[in-house]
Amino acid sequence: MKTLIIVAHPNISKSVINKRFIEELRKDPEKYTVHELTSAYPDGKIDVDQEQKLVEAHDHLVLQFPIQWFSCPPILKTWLDEVLTQGWAYGRNGGDKLHGKKVALAVTAGIRQSDYQESGRYHYTLEQLLTPFETTFRYYCHADYRSFFAFYGAEIVPGEEYSSSTEEIEKGVKDYLEFLEKL
Repeated sequence: MKTLIIVAHPNISKSVINKRFIEELRKDPEKYTVHELTSAYPDGKIDVDQEQKLVEAHDHLVLQFPIQWFSCPPILKTWLDEVLTQGWAYGRNGGDKLHGKKVALAVTAGIRQSDYQESGRYHYTLEQLLTPFETTFRYYCHADYRSFFAFYGAEIVPGEEYSSSTEEIEKGVKDYLEFLEKL
């Protein structure tokens, strides 16, 4: 079972967590194909046919991205809009390419987990904020949506001494790999 990891990060060279995840995933090319959208499409123009064939060639699909403005980076939104076409991802005439395919998210939140609670700073959980992805994959594309993996932290919050330690990052890598194994 091979997993396609679609990475949507606007500046992976400055990333801490997503870059570390990619380094670890690339150690096992028999299990994981890492596909960085920003590297593949620096002009933002998605090759829809190529992307659809790539998805079809894998058993599982994981979208890996940092939370930006409580959603995904623009290149991933473009990917979703252009690749998940009627007649391929949904619809009556052949729109079954994601039916039953295991799909999950791997997100980096950049802040404390306590901020993503109904009683926290933002008043919404990540599960609530990521509901549009679940709805798209589970109910529209009829994929086997497997929820999400989240890493909280790593961002330096202005006015606070806060960032993830090396130990926390390495635990996050281990936890992410365990999440992927359970797909």
